[in-house]
Amino acid sequence: MKDTLIDDLRTAYDTRLRGVAPPGGGARVERDGPLTRVVGWHRGFVTGPRDLGVRGEELDTLTARQRDFYAARGEAVEWKTRAHVLPADLTERLTAAGFVAEDTETVLIGRSADLAADPVLPDGVTLRRVTARSDLQRIAALESTVWGEDWSWLADELTARIGHDPENAVVLVAEARGEVVCAAWLVFQDGVDFGGLWGGSTLAEWRGRGIYRAMVAHRAQLAAERDVPYVHVDASADSAPILTRLGLHAVTTTTPYVWSP
Repeated sequence: MKDTLIDDLRTAYDTRLRGVAPPGGGARVERDGPLTRVVGWHRGFVTGPRDLGVRGEELDTLTARQRDFYAARGEAVEWKTRAHVLPADLTERLTAAGFVAEDTETVLIGRSADLAADPVLPDGVTLRRVTARSDLQRIAALESTVWGEDWSWLADELTARIGHDPENAVVLVAEARGEVVCAAWLVFQDGVDFGGLWGGSTLAEWRGRGIYRAMVAHRAQLAAERDVPYVHVDASADSAPILTRLGLHAVTTTTPYVWSP
């Protein structure tokens, strides 16, 4: 029964989400054959359907064309792969073209109605939706602290998303004594059955208190209220077990392959 559920969720992911251009947030979305690419984020982004429909030298040409497109712009590019992609040798050909694999994440999907709940937060912690540039900069600072690298670009990206499509970009912060201790956002697309759960980063000293759980429950609640049946997330090795316990289901893995000038 569980295998059937996973198959159904994976099929929904492949047919109802992967064939749709990602939300550009004001960036430019283009098509190149079977691929969708985004121009205008902090780095380029390329994705495609489960089966790219090209093989051999034709695939090598398509791969090199994406690399060269972003090289001409002086930009890095992420090609988002999944474990069940076809052709199966795509990642080998990406590596041959100079792309480098980053950390693999788990794709998890849950039914919004099953996950939705009023958020339960620790004493002294409040949850609110934010749109102001100053708050988005605080989120970028939080992410930089959590991940130990410069995420200052995130403030620009979130600002663009909200400015371009304010109803479909829901950015949330959990605060304690005026400090942002956790941040997460929910991205909708008109006519798409999936809401994307992104962010979900918590300061180390505030972990284990249910804040991350509350963020997931509230975003699922918002999705259910909009009759969006599924939520999905690309989860790190730390987050995946938590999300599984909350009721999401692992359907595949995703590995970004990155080329940098």
